Amino acid sequence: MDIIKNLETLLRRGQDNALIRYSLGNEYARAKKFTEAIKHLDRAIELDPGYSAAWKLYGKALAGNSQFNEAIKAYEKGIAVAEKKGDIQAAKEMKVFLKRLKSKEQGNTAK
Repeated sequence: MDIIKNLETLLRRGQDNALIRYSLGNEYARAKKFTEAIKHLDRAIELDPGYSAAWKLYGKALAGNSQFNEAIKAYEKGIAVAEKKGDIQAAKEMKVFLKRLKSKEQGNTAK
Protein backbone atom coordinates (compact mmCIF):
# COMPACT_ATOMS: atom_id res chain seq x y z
CA MET A 1 0.00 0.00 0.00
CA ASP A 2 3.00 2.32 0.24
CA ILE A 3 3.00 2.76 -3.53
CA ILE A 4 -0.67 3.71 -3.44
CA LYS A 5 -0.04 6.12 -0.59
CA ASN A 6 2.83 7.76 -2.49
CA LEU A 7 0.80 8.09 -5.68
CA GLU A 8 -2.21 9.47 -3.83
CA THR A 9 0.13 12.03 -2.23
CA LEU A 10 1.23 13.15 -5.69
CA LEU A 11 -2.41 13.68 -6.65
CA ARG A 12 -3.09 15.69 -3.50
CA ARG A 13 -0.10 17.89 -4.38
CA GLY A 14 -1.72 18.70 -7.71
CA GLN A 15 0.28 16.35 -9.90
CA ASP A 16 -2.25 14.61 -12.10
CA ASN A 17 -1.38 12.83 -15.30
CA ALA A 18 -2.20 9.64 -17.16
CA LEU A 19 0.84 7.76 -15.86
CA ILE A 20 0.07 8.48 -12.21
CA ARG A 21 -3.57 7.50 -12.74
CA TYR A 22 -2.56 4.33 -14.62
CA SER A 23 -0.14 3.40 -11.85
CA LEU A 24 -2.80 3.92 -9.19
CA GLY A 25 -5.28 1.89 -11.21
CA ASN A 26 -2.74 -0.89 -11.57
CA GLU A 27 -1.98 -1.00 -7.85
CA TYR A 28 -5.65 -0.97 -6.88
CA ALA A 29 -6.41 -3.71 -9.43
CA ARG A 30 -3.58 -5.82 -8.03
CA ALA A 31 -5.16 -5.36 -4.59
CA LYS A 32 -8.54 -6.43 -6.08
CA LYS A 33 -10.00 -2.99 -5.26
CA PHE A 34 -11.64 -2.72 -8.65
CA THR A 35 -13.92 0.23 -7.94
CA GLU A 36 -10.92 2.39 -7.06
CA ALA A 37 -8.94 0.99 -9.99
CA ILE A 38 -11.74 1.85 -12.42
CA LYS A 39 -11.95 5.42 -11.12
CA HIS A 40 -8.25 6.04 -11.74
CA LEU A 41 -8.09 4.21 -15.06
CA ASP A 42 -11.11 6.11 -16.33
CA ARG A 43 -9.26 9.33 -15.50
CA ALA A 44 -6.07 8.02 -17.18
CA ILE A 45 -7.86 7.47 -20.49
CA GLU A 46 -9.64 10.79 -20.11
CA LEU A 47 -6.23 12.48 -19.79
CA ASP A 48 -4.70 10.40 -22.60
CA PRO A 49 -7.28 8.67 -24.83
CA GLY A 50 -4.46 7.02 -26.80
CA TYR A 51 -2.97 5.18 -23.80
CA SER A 52 -3.32 1.55 -24.94
CA ALA A 53 -2.11 -0.01 -21.70
CA ALA A 54 -4.64 2.02 -19.73
CA TRP A 55 -7.47 0.79 -21.96
CA LYS A 56 -6.31 -2.80 -21.48
CA LEU A 57 -6.15 -2.51 -17.69
CA TYR A 58 -9.43 -0.58 -17.63
CA GLY A 59 -11.14 -3.50 -19.37
CA LYS A 60 -9.59 -5.96 -16.91
CA ALA A 61 -10.68 -3.89 -13.91
CA LEU A 62 -14.22 -3.60 -15.24
CA ALA A 63 -14.36 -7.36 -15.81
CA GLY A 64 -12.92 -7.93 -12.33
CA ASN A 65 -15.75 -5.79 -10.97
CA SER A 66 -18.32 -7.88 -12.91
CA GLN A 67 -19.11 -4.96 -15.23
CA PHE A 68 -18.91 -7.19 -18.27
CA ASN A 69 -20.75 -5.05 -20.83
CA GLU A 70 -18.60 -2.04 -19.90
CA ALA A 71 -15.47 -4.20 -20.11
CA ILE A 72 -16.44 -5.34 -23.62
CA LYS A 73 -16.90 -1.71 -24.69
CA ALA A 74 -13.56 -0.73 -23.11
CA TYR A 75 -11.74 -3.53 -24.92
CA GLU A 76 -13.38 -2.65 -28.24
CA LYS A 77 -12.37 0.99 -27.86
CA GLY A 78 -8.91 0.01 -26.63
CA ILE A 79 -8.34 -2.26 -29.62
CA ALA A 80 -9.26 0.57 -31.99
CA VAL A 81 -6.93 2.96 -30.14
CA ALA A 82 -4.06 0.46 -30.11
CA GLU A 83 -4.43 -0.40 -33.79
CA LYS A 84 -4.58 3.27 -34.75
CA LYS A 85 -1.28 3.98 -33.03
CA GLY A 86 0.36 0.74 -34.18
CA ASP A 87 0.48 -0.88 -30.75
CA ILE A 88 -0.05 -4.36 -32.18
CA GLN A 89 0.80 -6.33 -29.01
CA ALA A 90 -1.72 -4.44 -26.87
CA ALA A 91 -4.36 -4.88 -29.57
CA LYS A 92 -3.70 -8.64 -29.74
CA GLU A 93 -3.91 -9.01 -25.97
CA MET A 94 -7.17 -7.06 -25.77
CA LYS A 95 -8.63 -9.16 -28.60
CA VAL A 96 -7.89 -12.31 -26.59
CA PHE A 97 -9.44 -10.82 -23.43
CA LEU A 98 -12.45 -9.62 -25.43
CA LYS A 99 -12.97 -13.03 -27.01
CA ARG A 100 -12.84 -14.74 -23.60
CA LEU A 101 -15.21 -12.21 -22.10
CA LYS A 102 -17.72 -12.55 -24.93
CA SER A 103 -17.54 -16.36 -24.66
CA LYS A 104 -18.15 -16.12 -20.92
CA GLU A 105 -21.10 -13.78 -21.46
CA GLN A 106 -22.62 -16.09 -24.09
CA GLY A 107 -22.24 -18.99 -21.69
CA ASN A 108 -24.04 -17.05 -18.98
CA THR A 109 -26.93 -16.06 -21.26
CA ALA A 110 -27.36 -19.66 -22.42
CA LYS A 111 -28.10 -20.80 -18.86
